[in-house]
Amino acid sequence: MTKTQRLLAAFALAGAAAGLAAPAASAAPPAPLTLPDLPTAAPGMPAGATPASVQDIGARVSEGANQLNQLMTLPDQLQPAIAPVAPLVDLLGAIQ
Repeated sequence: MTKTQRLLAAFALAGAAAGLAAPAASAAPPAPLTLPDLPTAAPGMPAGATPASVQDIGARVSEGANQLNQLMTLPDQLQPAIAPVAPLVDLLGAIQ
């Protein structure tokens, strides 16, 4: 038996054991879904620093992702300003 065959046999055995254990685990009642406590602002923070809800946290994360996306497109936005001096910069790089 090769090493690959042993690994496949071990995975198959683990899968079978998990399959046999699944009905016993499903007999337990499901735990209720709870959201984590909202973070609180540290002393001295502005009043708007504490989020009001989970949706507020999601909105702030989305806003930050949008700002990061704008930052990632900054080189494309600066290309028209960089293009006229690109030959000089390339020449300076060649001199070094």
